[in-house]
Amino acid sequence: MKGYQADQIRNIAFLGHGGCGKTTLTEAVLFSAKLTNRMGRVEDGNTVSDFDKEEVSRSISIGTSIIPVEWHNHKINLLDTPGYFDFIGEVQSALKAAGGAVILVDATSGIEVGTEKSWDLLADSSKPRFIFVNKMDRENANFDKVLSDLREKFGKKIAPFQIPLGANENFIGNINVVKMIAREYTGKDCVEKPIPPELLSEAEAIREMLIESVAESDEALLEKFFAGETFTEKEIQEGLRKGVINGDIVPVICGASSKNIGTHTLLDMLIDYSPSPMDMPSKKGTNPYTEETVERTLEPNEPFSAQIFKTIVDPYVGKISLFKVISGKLTPDLEVLNANKDEKEKISSLFLLRGKNQIEVKEIVAGDIGAVAKLQYSSTGDTLCSVNHPIVFSNIEFAKPQLALSVEPKAKGDEEKISSGLQRLAEEDPSFLFERNPETKQTLVYGQGELHIKIITNKLKNKFGVDVDLKDPKVPYRETIKGKSDVQGKHKKQSGGHGQYGDVKIRFEPCASEFEFAEEIFGGSVPKSYIPAVEKGLRECLDTGALAGYPVVNLKATLYDGSYHDVDSSEMAFKIAASLAFKKGVEAAKPVLLEPIVKVEVVVPEDFMGDVMGDLNKRRGRILGMEPQPKGMQLVVAEAPQSEMFKYATDLRSMTQARGSFTMEFVRYEEVPQMISDKVVESARAEK
Repeated sequence: MKGYQADQIRNIAFLGHGGCGKTTLTEAVLFSAKLTNRMGRVEDGNTVSDFDKEEVSRSISIGTSIIPVEWHNHKINLLDTPGYFDFIGEVQSALKAAGGAVILVDATSGIEVGTEKSWDLLADSSKPRFIFVNKMDRENANFDKVLSDLREKFGKKIAPFQIPLGANENFIGNINVVKMIAREYTGKDCVEKPIPPELLSEAEAIREMLIESVAESDEALLEKFFAGETFTEKEIQEGLRKGVINGDIVPVICGASSKNIGTHTLLDMLIDYSPSPMDMPSKKGTNPYTEETVERTLEPNEPFSAQIFKTIVDPYVGKISLFKVISGKLTPDLEVLNANKDEKEKISSLFLLRGKNQIEVKEIVAGDIGAVAKLQYSSTGDTLCSVNHPIVFSNIEFAKPQLALSVEPKAKGDEEKISSGLQRLAEEDPSFLFERNPETKQTLVYGQGELHIKIITNKLKNKFGVDVDLKDPKVPYRETIKGKSDVQGKHKKQSGGHGQYGDVKIRFEPCASEFEFAEEIFGGSVPKSYIPAVEKGLRECLDTGALAGYPVVNLKATLYDGSYHDVDSSEMAFKIAASLAFKKGVEAAKPVLLEPIVKVEVVVPEDFMGDVMGDLNKRRGRILGMEPQPKGMQLVVAEAPQSEMFKYATDLRSMTQARGSFTMEFVRYEEVPQMISDKVVESARAEK
C-alpha cells in the first residue's frame, strides 16, 4: 500500500444495531476496492473482518476490525464495530480513533435500540455521521418510512442525499440528488445514467432542500441564495461538506450490501463529505512531568505522538497494539516514550492490519492508523510520544461492567492459570474487570452482560487452555447479635505432667464498631499477661460466626472475671477458653444474619418507569427518589439487597429493550428477614 498524507485519509467507524449488515458492507467495500475476488458471508464464516474463532462460530462481530482500503487516491480506514451491547467497549475504543461514522439502519426494521445508542455515542463525542439504509432489496424495505422516522427521531439535520432506484427485489441503485445522476449497480460496478423522468421531480424537490442547507452554511452563500443566484457544483460540495463536518447535516444514503449496491457511492461520499484528520481540531494533552496543557497539530514539524486504542492478545504472536498517530510520524527502530507508564518502548516493524492480515509499512503518518507488536509496557489508552516531547492524551472511557459471575476451574490447581489468562484478556478488553474476593474465595468476572462473560471464558479455554464453570457469586453475609449474654469459658485438660487450664467470664453485647474488647479484672483473677491471649482468641473467632459461619461484626466483649492455675495456665489455654466463651456467648445473645445493601441508580426511558419500579419492589428494594434526565430519560434511585441484584443487568436489558442502564455501589449491612435468613443458614450448614 502506498503512502498517504493526512488530507487523503479518512477514519470511519461502522456502527449500528446487531445484524444490520456492518460486516457484510465491509465485505462489499473490500470487493469493490478489488481487494477480494468474491464477497465473504457472515453465515459462511469467511469474512475478512470476523476472523476470531468465537466470531466465526457465533456469526457475530465481537471485536472491532480495521479494514484499510484505497479508493480514488484516498485511504479509508474502516473500523467494523460489533452491534451487540455486550461489546460496547469495542465501539467506545473505535470512536477514539475514528474521525466520523456511518450508522447502518436495516430498511426492514427501521430505527432500533442500537441505532439510538450509536447516535447518542456519536453525539456525545461530536463526530460527524452518515446514515446508510441497508437491505433495500428485502421484501418489507421502505425507504420513505425509515427516512420519516429518522427525521422524527433525530430532527431536521437528517438530509437524504439519495433516493432509491427501484424497490424490494427490483432495487438496482440510487439517484444522487446532489449531482443529479442515477447510479445503477451490476453487482461488480456501477453505471451512471440519466434520472428516469418519473423520479425527476422528487429528486429536484430533495435537491432544493439540500441547497437551503448549503445556503445556511455560509453568510456569502446565504446572500447569493436570497438573490436567486445558482450555486456552482463546487459551492454545493463545500457547503454540504462543511455542514456534515459541523454535524449540522446528517446525509442519508441507501443500498443493499449483500448485493454490493450503493457501496461505490458510499465510498465516494466518505471522501467528498467526511472529515480528514486535517479537518479535525488540534488535540490537547498534558505534559506528565509539568502538568501543563500541550497541543499537537498535524503540521509536518510536530513531534511524534500517538494513542493506543485497541490491543490484541495472541498466545503465539504476543501482543499487538493498534494506535492512531496524532502528530508527527512513526518509523521502525524508533525509541518512543510511553508517557502514561514513564517507560521507553522500542518500535520494531510497523504494519497495518486488514482483519488478521498484516501489511508491513515503512512509516505511519499523522492521522493514520497502524499497528506494532510486542510492546513491553503499553496497554489500551496509553499515549506513545517523542522521548523529548512528552504528552498524555485523555484516556478512553469504557462503560462500567454491570454483571458479575464467578469463574471456577474444572480442574484442580488451575487457579493460577485463570488469573494469568484473565490478566492477558483484560489487556485486550478493558471493558471487563476481574478480582479475587478473599472472603468468598471466588474469582469474580465483571462484564457488560452474560454473552460478554461467556466469550471471555471461551477465550480462556481456546487461548490459554483453562476450562472453567460460571456460577453466581456468593453473597458476603455477616453475623451480629441483638441481645446480651454473660458466659463462662473454661478449658481444663489433665493428662499427666503439665496440664492446661484457662477460665474466663465474658459479657457479650452489641456495639457500633466492628469489634470492641474491654477488661474489668479486679484482684488478678486473670493475670495481666494472659489478657492479650483472651483478646486474640476472641478476634480469631470473629471470622466464623455461630449461626452460619459468616464473619461476626458489631460485637463488644468484656472480660470481667476468671481463674488460673499457677502451673497449668498458659496463653494457649486462655485462647481456647476465650473461643469456648465466644461460641456460647454469641449463641445466647440472639444472633442474626446481616446482608449487604446496595444503592442502585437506574437510568431508563420514561415509558419503562412503572415496570422498573415494580421490579425493584419485587427485589425487596426501596425507592428513594426520581429525577428527570435529558433525552426523555428518568433516573430512579433505590436501595436493594445485593443478593437480589446479581442478574439485574440481564433483567433490566430485557425489561427496557436494552435502553436502560444502571450503577450499583455497596452502602451498608442490614438484618435479613427471618424467612430468608433461615434458608441461608440451612444452605450454609449443608455446605459444611
